[in-house]
Amino acid sequence: MYFKARTHNCGELREQHIGEKVVLNGWVSTVRDLGGVMFLEIRDRYGITQAVFEPHINAAAHHIAKQARSEFVVNIEGTVRRRPEGMDNPQLATGYIDVLADNITVLNQAKTPPFSIKDELDAHEDLRLKYRYLDLRRPEMQENLILRHKMAMLARKFFDGHGFIEVETPVLMKSTPEGARDFLVPSRLHKGRFYALPQSPQTYKQLLMVAGMDRYFQIVKCFRDEDLRADRQLEFTQIDVEMSFVNQEDILTIMEGLVYQFFKEIKGIDIQLPLKRLSYEEAMEKYGSDKPDLRFGLEMISLNKIFTGSGFRVFKDAVDKSGVITGLLAPGCGDYTRNQLDVLTDFAKKLGAGGLIWIRVKEEGLESPTMKFFSEEEKQGMIKELGAKPGDLILILTGSKTKTLTQMGTLRLEMARRLDLIKPDAAPNLLWVLDFPLFEWDDETQRYYAMHHPFTSPKIEDIPFMESDPGKVHARAYDLVLNGNEIAGGSIRIHNKELQQQMFKALGLTPEEAQVKFGFLMNAFEYGAPPHGGIAFGFDRLAMLMAGKQSIREVIAFPKTASGMSLMDESPSDVDEHQLKELHIKIR
Repeated sequence: MYFKARTHNCGELREQHIGEKVVLNGWVSTVRDLGGVMFLEIRDRYGITQAVFEPHINAAAHHIAKQARSEFVVNIEGTVRRRPEGMDNPQLATGYIDVLADNITVLNQAKTPPFSIKDELDAHEDLRLKYRYLDLRRPEMQENLILRHKMAMLARKFFDGHGFIEVETPVLMKSTPEGARDFLVPSRLHKGRFYALPQSPQTYKQLLMVAGMDRYFQIVKCFRDEDLRADRQLEFTQIDVEMSFVNQEDILTIMEGLVYQFFKEIKGIDIQLPLKRLSYEEAMEKYGSDKPDLRFGLEMISLNKIFTGSGFRVFKDAVDKSGVITGLLAPGCGDYTRNQLDVLTDFAKKLGAGGLIWIRVKEEGLESPTMKFFSEEEKQGMIKELGAKPGDLILILTGSKTKTLTQMGTLRLEMARRLDLIKPDAAPNLLWVLDFPLFEWDDETQRYYAMHHPFTSPKIEDIPFMESDPGKVHARAYDLVLNGNEIAGGSIRIHNKELQQQMFKALGLTPEEAQVKFGFLMNAFEYGAPPHGGIAFGFDRLAMLMAGKQSIREVIAFPKTASGMSLMDESPSDVDEHQLKELHIKIR
């Protein structure tokens, strides 16, 4: 079909174009018939322009416009004019002009869409995902993908300016244990053998450091076969970074520069550098999370020292077993009813807590069913330590340390929501969390696991505890947190074969198992591996937060559902029996 090439897009015509002959291409957004004069709003990625069809200008064009429907693809020719007095639309950038059309060509017709192509949408997400190509026509979705594009371009420009080179790493690799399930890809050429899709390029970027690349980055797809949620997908994108001959401070400084650029260029915000830093232990004790949200107060307070020697058995057991008694002050909540307090108690129990101790702070003293167990000294100690005033509410949880602090951290967020302390327009809160444990103990399997991954270097001074007391070893690891969301994580790596073998041993891998799984990396370390470290940003999550969305599906062009399905192309799907036979696979 012949049609004239567009002279302008649908978002750029202004008053300075009045009198010009123009050609526009786009989709029909709105059709209005006002007393015989047809008004068509034409939309493309750049905006909306109104075209006017009057019968006396071109009767044939007017007739075609009259037949047009929403989402028809059209080519329009006409003259830009000033809108008649009183017809301006300040909501549109093009709202002071329209195009008096003298020709229209319908390039393609369209069925009635299953939902309106507009931002204020009440369609179910499954319907949006089934017709994602229509959902992506909405300006909001296009803005999300444009923002993501700008972030990618900013990252590439930033890293190039700091001496990094972008290197693509393989998508088909060896299956290695890195924490989540691998996606396995059967080999047709090698019967019974499998590739894995990379959970991250971790081993490859370390090998690039051995290869002397010095500074590497990559915006890369990663794959993890794990349960999904709003900020997790089976396939996701990382900004992956690795550097040689650096210490932790070097990496934090450069990454702060990248984050500064993101906020400056995307949001117009100058963030204050250097960023705040917390140790893992401090983050857990004060906020009950290794990714704390510091946009509001409500700090948790350890009450162990107040109740040392307490006659209250629950507290005594916690102190004797190296557990924790953690308190949270909810200001102004001292008038909570018994029903409201029961709701909070049920909330804590659903988190796994044995119960919740609540104490109302009154003018005449503390009020709670547990007050009979506390001495006057303990009561006053609580008031002083928590800074409690009449009208406040004290909440206390007790039990094993990490589990109880995590439960109180979740309760802290719940109280912040109830008190409306999390303001959507608040300044972004960024911080580093440092000094993580290298290992975490799992009660079910009765063994240690790497808290980050098995290539993370221990703190040099803690290496003597690797065999005798792994729980004492701290990692040279760091996480970057934005508004309570981890957006990046990394570490200084092990670059020495002997220390790497020691790490594998602590994780329960025999030398033979380590050689089978990671022999290629261990062998590389014998040929002069430099000290190195790196970090990876969760690009989807960061884009989600920059766009002010609640789900990463809003900033991914073609995401999967929470059950890992693609409703649009119906994957995963059955495959032909012949394909399975070629891959030496039989489905039972």
